[in-house]
Amino acid sequence: MPDHTPDHGPEPRAVEALRRWETAGGVWRVVARGPSTVTVALCRCDGGEEVDRLSSSAPGLIAYIGERASSED
Repeated sequence: MPDHTPDHGPEPRAVEALRRWETAGGVWRVVARGPSTVTVALCRCDGGEEVDRLSSSAPGLIAYIGERASSED
């Protein structure tokens, strides 16, 4: 049976991925922003090398990022 608890699904997972990245010391940067989608580069904490990207149209992720350009804002 599928899990329908509020902490599961693509939206909470995308926000949690960014939070985990920040907690681990990594930096994220917005590389593209559209009216309904955001693409974020996940960068290392020791020089900023991009190691992965996350693209999502999840409203919760878009709200979490807001107008920030990076996790350093």
